[in-house]
Amino acid sequence: MTSPRPILVTGGAGYIGSHTVLQLLEAGQRVVVVDNLCNAHEESLRRVAELSGQQPTFHQVDLLDAAALGAVIQQHRPQAAIHFAGLKAVGESSQIPIQYYHNNITGTIHLLQALAAVNCRQLVFSSSATVYGDAQEMPITEAAPLSATNAYGRTKLFIEHLLADACIADPEMKVICLRYFNPVGAHPSGRIGEDPNGIPNNLMPFITQVAVGRRPHLNIFGNDYPTPDGTGVRDYIHVVDLAAGHLAALDAMDRISGCEAINLGTGRGYSVLEVLRAMETASGRPVPYEIQGRRRGDVATSYADPSKAQQLLGWQARRELSEMCDDAWRWQQSNPLGYAGQP
Repeated sequence: MTSPRPILVTGGAGYIGSHTVLQLLEAGQRVVVVDNLCNAHEESLRRVAELSGQQPTFHQVDLLDAAALGAVIQQHRPQAAIHFAGLKAVGESSQIPIQYYHNNITGTIHLLQALAAVNCRQLVFSSSATVYGDAQEMPITEAAPLSATNAYGRTKLFIEHLLADACIADPEMKVICLRYFNPVGAHPSGRIGEDPNGIPNNLMPFITQVAVGRRPHLNIFGNDYPTPDGTGVRDYIHVVDLAAGHLAALDAMDRISGCEAINLGTGRGYSVLEVLRAMETASGRPVPYEIQGRRRGDVATSYADPSKAQQLLGWQARRELSEMCDDAWRWQQSNPLGYAGQP
C-alpha cells in the first residue's frame, strides 16, 4: 500500500478521521489532511503525530471553498482519498436540512472535481447505516432497500448515488462506500477520542460526559420501542476497528471495479440501557438517566450483516462492548473537557 503519493483525508482532524490518520501513518503512508475544524480540533492531529512519531500535513480548508480545495489537491496530487468531511448530527439535520444538503453534497462534488483534475480515481467514502432507514429485516445486508429517515441520512444516500454515477461515467474510477453502524470508543492510549462540540448527539460521548460529571444525566429518547427493554438497539463498533476498515478498503482497490457499498459493523445489537450499564461497569460510577419522547428520524433496531466486509476486505470487528466502554472512559477521564484542556 505504501506509495510516494500521499493519501488525502478530508475531515481528518475529526473523531473517525484522526484514528484513521494515525493508522495510515503507522502503516507508512504519507497523509494530507483537509479539515475546516467546524467539528474537530487541530490538537487531535498534534496527538496523532505524538503517537505515530510522524506529522501529517494539515490544511485548514472548507470543501465548499472549491478554489482552496483544488489548490491543495494540485499541490499534493494524492493517489487516493478518504472522505469523512461533512455535517453529521441526525437531529440537527432535521432542523437545518438545506445547510446539510449544501455542505455535504456540494462539498463532495467539489472534492470529486478536484480529484479528477489530478487523475486521482480511488475514493473511500464515509457513508452510514442511516441509508437503510427503518430496515425491516435484521441483520441488514448491503442488498437491503435504501430509504433514509432523516436529512443527514439522505445526504449520505444521495452522495452514494452520485458516486455510483461517477463510476459509470468513468470506468477507471473506484469507490468504496463504507456504511458505518455506530462508532464508539477511543484509542487505547486515551490521547485521541470523540470530542463533539456542544451537547453530544451520539450516545457514548453523552454517557461518558455524564459519568465524568460534565452533565447531570443522560436523556434516553424513547423506552417504548419493540425491543427487549424498550430502548433503541444499535450495532456499536470500536473506532479503532472502524479505522482499520478504511485501510482495508484502500488495500482492496485493486480487487474491485466501480462503486461498492460495504457495511462496517459487528453484527450484534445492544440497547441504550445495555450500553449504559456497560459504561457504569467500566467507570465504576452510576449514570443517571431520564426518559424522553422518541426523537424524530430514529429507528427501533439496526445492526449489520458484516460478512461482505470479511469476504471483500478481509476485515472484521474484533473489539467487544466492554473494550469500547473501557477505552471511551479512559479518553473521557483523561480529557474531561475534551481537547479544550483540563478543568
